[in-house]
Amino acid sequence: MSEHRRKPPQPQGGGRAAARRGPSASSSGRRAAPRGATGSSSDAYGPGGEEPTYGGRAEARRAAQRSGGGRRRAAEPGRGGRRAAPGPGGPGRGRGRAVDPGRRRIIDYPRAGRYGWKRWMPSWKLVSGLSLAFFGGLVAIAGVGYALVTVPNVQDTATAQNNVYYWSDGTEMVATGGETNRQIISLAQIPEEMQNAVISQENKTFRTDSGVDPKGIARAMFNMARGGNTQGGSTITQQYVKNAMLDDQSQTVSRKFKELFVSIKVGAKLSKDEIMEGYLNSAYYGRNAYGIQAAARAYFNKDAIDLNPGECAFLAATLKGATYYDPAGAPQIDPAEATREKNQRRALRQQQDTLDKMVEYGHLDPTTRDKYRELPKIQNPRFNTALSGQIGYLVDLANGYIVSHSEETHISQDDLQRGGYSIYTTFDKKKVKALEAAVKKVRKENIDPKKRPDKDSHVQFGGASVDPATGAIKAIYGGEDATKHFTNNADETGAQVGSTFKPFVLAAAMTWGVRDPDGPETQAQDERTVVSPKSLYSGQNDLKIKNYDGSVWTNEKGKEWLQENDGKQSVGKAPKYMIDLREAMRESVNSAFVQLGMDVGLDKVKEAAIAAGLREDSLAGTNYPSFSIGISDPSAIRMAGSYATFAASGKQREPFSVQKVTSKDGPVFTHKTQTEQAFTSEVADNVTDVLKTVVEEGTGTNAALPGRDVAGKTGTTDENKSAWFVGYTPQLSTAVTMFRYPDDEKLKNRTFLPMYGTGDQDSIHGASFPSEIWHDYMDEALKNLPAVKFPEPEPIGEVVNAEPTPTPTPSPSESEEEPSPTPSPSKDNKPDPSPTPSPSDSCNNWWKCDETTTGGTDTGGTDTGGLDTGGTDGGVSTSPTPSPTDGGPGNGNGNDGGGIFEGTTG
Repeated sequence: MSEHRRKPPQPQGGGRAAARRGPSASSSGRRAAPRGATGSSSDAYGPGGEEPTYGGRAEARRAAQRSGGGRRRAAEPGRGGRRAAPGPGGPGRGRGRAVDPGRRRIIDYPRAGRYGWKRWMPSWKLVSGLSLAFFGGLVAIAGVGYALVTVPNVQDTATAQNNVYYWSDGTEMVATGGETNRQIISLAQIPEEMQNAVISQENKTFRTDSGVDPKGIARAMFNMARGGNTQGGSTITQQYVKNAMLDDQSQTVSRKFKELFVSIKVGAKLSKDEIMEGYLNSAYYGRNAYGIQAAARAYFNKDAIDLNPGECAFLAATLKGATYYDPAGAPQIDPAEATREKNQRRALRQQQDTLDKMVEYGHLDPTTRDKYRELPKIQNPRFNTALSGQIGYLVDLANGYIVSHSEETHISQDDLQRGGYSIYTTFDKKKVKALEAAVKKVRKENIDPKKRPDKDSHVQFGGASVDPATGAIKAIYGGEDATKHFTNNADETGAQVGSTFKPFVLAAAMTWGVRDPDGPETQAQDERTVVSPKSLYSGQNDLKIKNYDGSVWTNEKGKEWLQENDGKQSVGKAPKYMIDLREAMRESVNSAFVQLGMDVGLDKVKEAAIAAGLREDSLAGTNYPSFSIGISDPSAIRMAGSYATFAASGKQREPFSVQKVTSKDGPVFTHKTQTEQAFTSEVADNVTDVLKTVVEEGTGTNAALPGRDVAGKTGTTDENKSAWFVGYTPQLSTAVTMFRYPDDEKLKNRTFLPMYGTGDQDSIHGASFPSEIWHDYMDEALKNLPAVKFPEPEPIGEVVNAEPTPTPTPSPSESEEEPSPTPSPSKDNKPDPSPTPSPSDSCNNWWKCDETTTGGTDTGGTDTGGLDTGGTDGGVSTSPTPSPTDGGPGNGNGNDGGGIFEGTTG
């Protein structure tokens, strides 16, 4: 108990307490505190030195507090207590917990003897001590890190495992990706121009710097902190270390520190020549080529020592990322940017920049530099015979899907290149063989380049087959051989689809309806009239196309246009040639569908095509009426997938080529089918019912399969530059395309060639070879599947442009003109498909100027895109505005397979 809690002394000899204690109290061992111990002044007692008396315990406590400074009082002498630190305002009045100034702490924080904010302000001794400890720790950690890392051995770099690909039934297709495509060579076998090329482009101070770029490291750290890309090493030394550290490719701070320590040790222990040799022997140049020797063989089929300065400058460009610098293109990785045309432009620009820098830094004389103004001749990228036939196209499609969907698969191009994955594809082995056999049969029986070199040369076929229930790509035909014809013809090629586009016009008319001629251009759906297949439109040849409000359509030059039909024939009974939409689809009448598209709105037609599954960037612009008859160039994969939407009663599912991916650590990715209701079942089933008529009695009779429901559409473009047949049963949707396109890298400005006389036929239509291939393939592919009927369509829409029923007794005032009977095709008309107008033939063939006008030169829509220009599915789109010239087919391989690839994309 503290002193101030004791009872105050009682007066001598007085009080009942003293009487009770008796004489023994004085000898009890408790003695009063000496004077002064309480901190009171010497005159605290009254005269004579006697203690004052108090009225009670409370009064005594208050008196003690007044004199002692709070609850805590100093201990009595000899009792060992700690003395309270005197505070401001007098002894015994300190603020806060008392601290013994004689007691020392290792870290004086909060600071003793300080009050308020000063208690929390560290001393300079504390700050300097902690700083020294921190930096000393970093030095120690750096020392340990430096001691633990080793200089990489180039012989251990560039290792890769195979990826194993499986058919849809789980059997192995091929193991590839880990081929040893490298050979370590000495610096003496590497041209000096190659060394100077990478120095000039990547690290001009290589010969003199320390090998580490602190700014680059700080930038990488900062980018990582923001969640961005860490970027590559800034110096050749750091890039070599990055290439060599294949055991750890994670983008983490710890990995960057490890890379830093290794770079420092490499710079200290290896000579610049050793570093350069290691870098050029470990770098990845694309085409599965690690090291300069493998790259020289992959691109030029020569040894590295024989490379010239132009080839060296090109290979230096590929070090920036072969996906975007390989002139063959890599649309299966990036359909939008890695097209053949873009890659060639990019590689040439980078090569020329490297050569210019070599001159600037004194590594190359200007005279020699002037010899290399173009890209060197580069060989076909295929070198693995295991990827011959269709296998190479299938592997590319699967790889493209995986990389283009990396957000889902979590597999990058680098990851895939290192290998170790088991990739289970959607491809049906029997169906792939059946499609290839069907194409080979037609080619063998009809195409003879030796006999008809000017007609049968450069003939290409492509095809794809999609399961409507899932979107799985079951088969493709990419070309004759993936090791000889690198472009995948199942992917976007730039070949226009012609009249196979017309079902999207019909679907739009049944979904949104035609606009009211008296209403505004933008009309709500409830202000439109949904169209019935019984609606009537003119099948007149040279039909003057009108806007929805009845005004004549003109181009930007004010010219009117006449729509021409195939064979320049009108369909229907004169004078109005009105036919219903079922018949117009059956006979592929251009004029009827061009006018229907104008009434619905080309924006709605485009919307219907995208909803069905076509990529927007594969569609032409909607500024011209010819948009409705197929001037766009989607891939065979996408056409099969979009028709599969009709087969599935309006349910759209993205085409895909990979079911799942696993590694040694377990499952990596599993595909999940997502379904969108693109059209109502009423719309889709009515489109299917109309397309059944095409196969049963129209232009697609060659595709009929006895005992099975088949729906489909033929398509042919202007000058027979491409021909299509796209059709489906409830279980399978397939597209087949045919075109002529020079597959020769030496030819510049390649364009699609006409197919007049090809296969010893006057002209090629979708009703000929494409439908024949489709029939033979589907007959085999569906052999073990039961025949399934399409759903019966429910009535839909209203009959637009219905002619009035004639009055039984016409009045004299009525016109003498008799109403047209039920429209029927003219007797001379044969069920031929309708070609698509070419933009270059403004006033002739299928789309021509009105004779009452002066004509025009622009029609809209073009034969654009292509094997040369890129336009892959999911990649670069064809120009939405008309072009006066034809382009080439697309780079192909843009992988529609899901990305599509895919399929690339996707």
